Amino acid sequence: MAKELIRLEKVSMAYDGEEVLKSIDLTINDKEFLTLLGPSGCGKTTTLRIIGGFETPKSGNVYFDGVRINDVPPYKRRVNTVFQRYALFPHLNVAENVAFGLRVAKRPKKEINERVSEMLALVGLRGYEHRDVSQLSGGQQQRVAIARALAVGPEVLLLDEPLGALDLKLRKDMQTELKRIQQQAGITFIYVTHDQEEALTMSDTVVVMNEGTIQQIGTPIDIYNEPQNAFVADFIGESNIVDGVMHHDFDVSFAGGRFVCVDKGFAKDEPVDVVIRPEDIDCVPESEGMWSGTVESIVFKGVHYEILVDSGDARWMIHSTDPQTPGSRVGMKITPDDIHIMHKSDAKVWEEEK
Repeated sequence: MAKELIRLEKVSMAYDGEEVLKSIDLTINDKEFLTLLGPSGCGKTTTLRIIGGFETPKSGNVYFDGVRINDVPPYKRRVNTVFQRYALFPHLNVAENVAFGLRVAKRPKKEINERVSEMLALVGLRGYEHRDVSQLSGGQQQRVAIARALAVGPEVLLLDEPLGALDLKLRKDMQTELKRIQQQAGITFIYVTHDQEEALTMSDTVVVMNEGTIQQIGTPIDIYNEPQNAFVADFIGESNIVDGVMHHDFDVSFAGGRFVCVDKGFAKDEPVDVVIRPEDIDCVPESEGMWSGTVESIVFKGVHYEILVDSGDARWMIHSTDPQTPGSRVGMKITPDDIHIMHKSDAKVWEEEK
């Protein structure tokens, strides 16, 4: 069973009278890779800063290993932080940057040398000890920052959008590297990002946030396949979100038709949000479709075509390996498992702002 390491209990935070965290509860386990995911201003970085001790919550409690740490300063917490701007010391070489925290702690020289060597091997920079940090690529500089943060032996590493400054290919490579480093280091990583792919690729647990609240906590598979509301469904990947009516258990109307679904527990004839992923809709001849529409556009995305179909009352995005012709009529088919029913909420705000 996973061991609880950090717990946030009814934590709230406000700046200039504006509440940016609204009584959130969160448990983070030992050796877990947990990602705080959400749009700008959702409260994810504030949550990270409260865990790191850089901010004190307006109300609520923060526990580390069962001990309340609200008033413990950052340097006394068993955590370290890697920021988007790596803040390396330009006058020190790679080894000296990694050794900095150990020297401040007055560790023995032999221990420092061994630890620096161990950390550079962990981040794949063995042989770079004497390199000037200004001669390193962005990805290499980030590895040095991670090695420096890990060298002092924290139990938790906080990472605030550390891949944001890298180009797309390097960012993808570093996603795999960060997960490997976390597993080899054997400590807890708490990662902040607004990038859904990063969260799904690296995390054991994803915490989706919006407007100072936690919308959903789960594994990447759970978050993607079973979103709890329209905001999560739309923020994690692409989604078709349309209005529907839940007549009774397993029976929903939308797109001018009535469909069997797998959801239950709604009020009779309750207005709902119907969520269907683009990859779950099959394009078929119009006569074979459960509903139909006109192909508006088609874009080749490398592994699939992104097809936009106008059914009159809605526009449907479909991901398919089979191309369609703009202007042609097509049918659309789904299975009951492809239909996700959500209670109506304000969570669709993200869809409208994108």
